[in-house]
Amino acid sequence: MEAPRLELRPGTPADDGERDAYVRSHPRGTFFHLAGWRKVVEAVMGHEPCDWIARSEGRVVGVLPLMRAPTLVTARALISMPYAVYGGALGDALAIEHELIRAAMRQAEREKAGRLELRCIHDPGLELRKSELYATFIKDLPEAPDLVLAGMPKKARAEARKAREKHALKLTEGIWYLDDFFRLYHQNKRSLGSPGIPHAFFWGLRKEFGDDVRIHVVHQASQPIAAVMSFLFRGEVSAYYSGTADGADRELSASNFMYMALQEWSVARGFKRFDFGRSRKDSGAFSFKEHQGFTPVDLQYRYHLVRDKHLPMLTPSNPRTKVLRDSWAKLPLRLTTLLSGELARYLP
Repeated sequence: MEAPRLELRPGTPADDGERDAYVRSHPRGTFFHLAGWRKVVEAVMGHEPCDWIARSEGRVVGVLPLMRAPTLVTARALISMPYAVYGGALGDALAIEHELIRAAMRQAEREKAGRLELRCIHDPGLELRKSELYATFIKDLPEAPDLVLAGMPKKARAEARKAREKHALKLTEGIWYLDDFFRLYHQNKRSLGSPGIPHAFFWGLRKEFGDDVRIHVVHQASQPIAAVMSFLFRGEVSAYYSGTADGADRELSASNFMYMALQEWSVARGFKRFDFGRSRKDSGAFSFKEHQGFTPVDLQYRYHLVRDKHLPMLTPSNPRTKVLRDSWAKLPLRLTTLLSGELARYLP
């Protein structure tokens, strides 16, 4: 019996409904594989979509979300997906995913791109260059909210309890906190010496995904001292963008409390898993997440280099960018927030 014919072609907006239904049903589908993420990146950042779709016998059997993104130092890159921590091909079979990736590799070569970058959670199973920089942190949530605190390591549990009982920190949720979140987020990005995402991107996500995008803010009395934007997808809460006021972690354990309280919020609403997001292995964020009781899992980022000679290294751990980071951290917050809107286009 002849095998069904596989059709590979570039995706179009007309595919979005069927593509999203496929992503939501696929065991490795993520929030970032959805067409809405592509729409917001295109509308706010100006990057061009170039998705690949696999069809067989009249239905979608594979998806590779992909976008053309300008970069600061080399030719533009093809990335799956920009501003996302997860991406890569999804297929009914590994062979279909390989065909989608090979189609993207040929495209990168045809367009003389700098690189093809696939931000995979799992090993795609092809001979591609691998990055060892990042890990992700995901765990199952307990059955009841009060079990979140009980399940934390002893030191983290004590800090979270002190933040709640001694410092009277409270977690509240609402899209009306977007401006507070944005200010705290950019304050953190400046301290780290890195440009941040523009306000329009966050608002675009909320408009596109509705209640699947949530903002939580930690208050001490009436003062917002920490905030996080999370994404809701198939029973999972992904704590994605965040920010804290200067000194709030050191003096009040604000982040420790915020993520504990966000997990309690998640359990109370029936969510089953909590995604603490990606961290660089040599970073303070990596250590913080381990100390919260999360186990790191290496991310399987893969690259096909075309014009680029090396894997991307625009990270805080790169000593070559130290002068730039230190200079950025000394600029006024209003100026870094203004400049970030344009610079963020080149840091996807």
